[in-house]
Amino acid sequence: MFRGRVTGSAARLRSSALPILQCAIAAGVAWWVATSVIGHSQAFFAPIAAVVSLGLSLGARLRRSIELVCGVAIGIGVGDLLVSQIGSGPWQIALVVAMAMGTAVMLNSGPIFSMQAGNSAVLVATLLPPGGSGGIERMVDALVGGLVGIAVVALIPTHPVRRARKNAADILSTAASVLRDVESGLVENTPAPIVDALKTARATQPAIDAMRSNLKGGDEISRLSPLYWNSRNRLARLTAAADPLDNAMRNIRVLSRRALTVVRDDEILDPRIVAVIADVADALDVLHDMAMAEPGEHPDQADAARVLRTVAKKLKPDLVEGAGVSATVVFAQLRSLLVDLMQVAGLRRISAIALLPPTVERPAYPPQE
Repeated sequence: MFRGRVTGSAARLRSSALPILQCAIAAGVAWWVATSVIGHSQAFFAPIAAVVSLGLSLGARLRRSIELVCGVAIGIGVGDLLVSQIGSGPWQIALVVAMAMGTAVMLNSGPIFSMQAGNSAVLVATLLPPGGSGGIERMVDALVGGLVGIAVVALIPTHPVRRARKNAADILSTAASVLRDVESGLVENTPAPIVDALKTARATQPAIDAMRSNLKGGDEISRLSPLYWNSRNRLARLTAAADPLDNAMRNIRVLSRRALTVVRDDEILDPRIVAVIADVADALDVLHDMAMAEPGEHPDQADAARVLRTVAKKLKPDLVEGAGVSATVVFAQLRSLLVDLMQVAGLRRISAIALLPPTVERPAYPPQE
């Protein structure tokens, strides 16, 4: 257990090493600019602003910088105006903070915006003399910190694709593992593996949320840093796959629940459906390798799409002739899941649907051979 904790801690440190380095460099540079270049004697807001604007999360750093600077301006402005009229004290501090944060919330819903407004109002009400130049200096320092943070992102950027790509690959690997457990439970006609699979599938949402956050951060980096302007197309493909991948995991959760019902109710399920579940798990392995492949390497999206098309052709409606409700739902979820995965592989949704064998006489999208 201790070794596992140490390994996990080391992995977290490795993944956060560059963001930590960025924050450290930005804090030092922001302090130097504010004190040595601008000449502020107590420029503590500059390194604070740099660290807050960057943080360890890659998502929305530019927005954080803007919210921080604007929040400081609102807090100092409101605080200076009120303190000069009502003085400083416990109830004055409470009123100033409430007014500053309320003003920030009305102007913008960002949490950093309102928190920095409140923090700055506290400074005005406790440390900064009303009507002096301290408020203006703090606003300048916050601006310096935010701008230095943006500059550090541009000059020492985190790779815009690597984190989100690893998130996507991990999700695909987990999805394959879940389906193999579901297959095992159906073959053995025992609920235990499927129960475990369902727990694992339900635990994937934080990874999906992290992927979305890293995609936003990657998009920001690809726009700010000239070093990674050439990554925009690759990032766009990964971003386009985010929603289908999220939908795929949702479909896998439903499929797992219904597979559990099949076993518990001892419902008849065509063995060919169980075989397709195994085939989809194998296809997910190909998608995992696709996500981790570098540009020009294989498997690529075309390779993954070919594998998925082969699996999709097996899902013919005769698999559920005379089947019960749960078996039919498993079949339907497999079809929906394959549509999602084919979109992850780069196909348009309509094209993916058309690759499935039709279940009605006149389907909305004519089937493709």
